[in-house]
Amino acid sequence: MEKITEQPGLYRHLERQSTAELLTNINREDQKVALAVEACIPALTALVDEIVPRMQRGGRIFYIGAGTSGRLGVLDASECPPTFGVPPDWVVGLIAGGDHALRHPVESAEDAMDQAWRDLSEHDINDKDTLIGIAASGTTPYVVGGLRDARAHGILTASVTCNPGAPVSEHADHPIVAVVGPEVVTGSTRMKSGTAQKLILNMITTTTMIRLGRVKDNRMVDMQLSNAKLVDRGTKMIVEQLGLEYEEAKRRLLLEGSVRKVIEGQP
Repeated sequence: MEKITEQPGLYRHLERQSTAELLTNINREDQKVALAVEACIPALTALVDEIVPRMQRGGRIFYIGAGTSGRLGVLDASECPPTFGVPPDWVVGLIAGGDHALRHPVESAEDAMDQAWRDLSEHDINDKDTLIGIAASGTTPYVVGGLRDARAHGILTASVTCNPGAPVSEHADHPIVAVVGPEVVTGSTRMKSGTAQKLILNMITTTTMIRLGRVKDNRMVDMQLSNAKLVDRGTKMIVEQLGLEYEEAKRRLLLEGSVRKVIEGQP
């Protein structure tokens, strides 16, 4: 398989370029990412339309990945509870090598074909759940093996990669392929590939949560009130929605604990 993500970058002799030239070239390449992701919308639509009814029946989303891809999955999963007020097990991110690998490289962790299924089994993954494997190259054994084993157990699978014809796609009911092209620094998939993956994961969970009713209008009415900024944001939502004075809106918010409860508690 020819890996587009490993092809030589379009810009040569980077060490001779000025700071402005380097930044301009990186930005020029980054502009290609959104268009590559746009081409994935039909495949993403089909995936989300299968995830939503599963989650309505109690299913969950699992991400698996290694390195940058794994970190992006954990990041997206960890942001769902504070943003949408959902339990932490609605979206679960697993990285090869465990949580230690979030900050430190874990030698050969991604090369174990059977480890992902062992990790997933600790969470009692079942056929109501969805497994999304993330691998820029599309060849990561940890991800390929996890998708293979999940599919064998009747679990809905999807993959997110930046290489057409990648092995992860062969084990995915919904292969998502964002072809962003070679990286500015050859093979550094933390760049365009990572950006594409971040956009795609944001799109999957945000759209799913909206479809599940976790957003009202365009507001995060179920967000966790974990700091002063979010209390202020929630208070302003209530002021806008109900026409209350700021202090009264804040009082009700702190009393009820969520924007939704204040708004929907009105006669």
